[in-house]
Amino acid sequence: MIEVRGGTVVTMDPARRVIEGSVYIAAGRILAVGGPPPEGFRVETVVDAGGCLVAPGLVQAHVHVCQTLCRGAADDLPLLEWLRERVWPYEAALDERAMRACVRVACAELIRGGTTAILDMGTVHETDALADEIGRSGLRAVCGKAMMDHGEGVPSGLRESTRAALDESDALARRWSGSQAHGGRLGYAYAPRFVLSCSDELLDETAARCRAGARVHTHASEQVAEVALVRARFGADNIAWLDRIGLGGARVTLAHCVHVTDEERGLLAAHGTHVVHCPSSNLKLASGIAPVPELLAAGVSVALGADGAPCNNNLDAFLELRLAALLHKHRAGARAIGASTALELATLGGARALGLEAEIGSLEAGKRGDLIVVDLQAAHLVPMHDPTSTLVYAARSSDVRDVIVDGRALLRDRRLTDATGLDLPEVLARGTDEARRVASRTRLG
Repeated sequence: MIEVRGGTVVTMDPARRVIEGSVYIAAGRILAVGGPPPEGFRVETVVDAGGCLVAPGLVQAHVHVCQTLCRGAADDLPLLEWLRERVWPYEAALDERAMRACVRVACAELIRGGTTAILDMGTVHETDALADEIGRSGLRAVCGKAMMDHGEGVPSGLRESTRAALDESDALARRWSGSQAHGGRLGYAYAPRFVLSCSDELLDETAARCRAGARVHTHASEQVAEVALVRARFGADNIAWLDRIGLGGARVTLAHCVHVTDEERGLLAAHGTHVVHCPSSNLKLASGIAPVPELLAAGVSVALGADGAPCNNNLDAFLELRLAALLHKHRAGARAIGASTALELATLGGARALGLEAEIGSLEAGKRGDLIVVDLQAAHLVPMHDPTSTLVYAARSSDVRDVIVDGRALLRDRRLTDATGLDLPEVLARGTDEARRVASRTRLG
């Protein structure tokens, strides 16, 4: 039993309470927030949060942890060139050894930056290794193998047959959906990469699985050239086409949605499809700026994600949180996305996109014990007039002092714990070595 004692708690509960007090966790779940200890609660571990903010763990709803060893090797390119010239050749060169090293670097970065749950899209192969390493780290995740059976510029190491893509995805879904191998923290989402790398049959079969209850995670309407190619192929806009074939609704999460028509905005809202705003990635690839204020005004469910290291160069949820709050003000006004709304995107919004809103995203009795402690002892955090404002506009990932997932401490006093299985110097050294090995096998070298 853990007591996170004496902090300023930003609950993100329905009343959006901010209270002084403790959070009590037992058997992986929150028993109470504030007040005295629940009856029968025996404190085994105390996390002293005095002088700190306590908040729900941040949830990133679009990440590619498999791309982390490509950080800095795919700069200053637009999306389709970035994929065809750099990222796809890199992914094709990943073997199990490199994948495991890559994921361990990503998990270390995510945990140390206050991310406690992710929706991740892998590459075409080595998905078991990816899921296993995420699970070993203690993070919560919904993972999926990228499916690619069609399209220009797809290297032979990634192109697969339609049947192979579906059969392997089905097997992975059976293996990892609700798997108890890592405490039940892992789930699965089918991941057709994007329309341009998928055949009609693959998309139709994925939609059939979605109708049967599977989650789906894909990219949509990220860049003008992509949207034009989809329109040329199907005679319809990207999101509208996906919705028409059944890839819309509460079990579907679409990354980016930068170029969205009024019709598509209505479809997203009407069917409850989740959108993931990736501001740094969209800026770096010159894709544009998603119309997030308009999406929110229409009632669309929106979350945040860093995307991947090659199109962002970090996996920092605090950077995305601040940028999401700032980016739209020049066009839509100073109140376009306030601090409270931005924090909701990074917590409850992400939880909804993962299908876990009943379990995570806020600090409430009965939810999983996923939280972060943010140290306020820094000049850039003083004074604190409003805790939510401090988290969104002033805090940095380096201010995260403690991270707890499922009631287990993954970070204490800014150090990764034994529960993660991550020895940071070893993780970084091996990641560097594997990055060189992968680069030597591709045009990145």
